[in-house]
Amino acid sequence: MRKLSKYEKETIINWNEGETIASIYTFNASLKRRLEDFSRKYPLLCRLERSTPEGSVTYVMDKSRLSIRLVPPYSEERLAAARECAKEHGFQVIQTEEKIA
Repeated sequence: MRKLSKYEKETIINWNEGETIASIYTFNASLKRRLEDFSRKYPLLCRLERSTPEGSVTYVMDKSRLSIRLVPPYSEERLAAARECAKEHGFQVIQTEEKIA
């Protein structure tokens, strides 16, 4: 078994208009976690169908629970407002202090 390249690690959503379920095949770690959490909470709506040693998973879920969100680019006004807010409030990094024994 060889290691797959990032290009080969696909996410495929199979949405058949004739069925009430959708199939999601993915290597994406974030999406795999979200699908796993969702399937634990709602086992009647989403379930793991298959996983492979290469790291892919296939979930099937009720189509009514799946949506695709398209996000338009920010306008120049919104970008300017975000810049001003960042300048006003700054960027704070929260660091944990380690005690030296």
